[in-house]
Amino acid sequence: MDELHLLIVAIVLGLVHLFWAAAAARKQQGLKWAGGSRDEPRPVTGVAGRLERAFRNYRETFPFFAAAVLIAYLTGKTGGLCLWGSVFYVAGRTAYLPLYASGIRLWRSLAWIVSIIGLVLILISLVL
Repeated sequence: MDELHLLIVAIVLGLVHLFWAAAAARKQQGLKWAGGSRDEPRPVTGVAGRLERAFRNYRETFPFFAAAVLIAYLTGKTGGLCLWGSVFYVAGRTAYLPLYASGIRLWRSLAWIVSIIGLVLILISLVL
């Protein structure tokens, strides 16, 4: 699997985040509220809240990953550190979602760190 395929996996993971968070939120907020104007906020709690925060966190890092992978591809700097960084990013983010949903704190943070190490490895590969 190369970096572009891992980017596709990361996009699918983003959709999993979106749908899982939305489904959990709808159970608390109701379809009538979701189908309306949503003028009055209805915050979610528990697992739904954790899924919402996990998705927000994913959206904070994914653009960096996507940009770095595309730059590496366009400049011919794929493979090696870039590939390993992509694997670390996707593996870390994949582990992060169920760990956060389950409320497992330390391991969730370690999964996030793995994904950030992945981003750093990709960036290093771009400047070498």
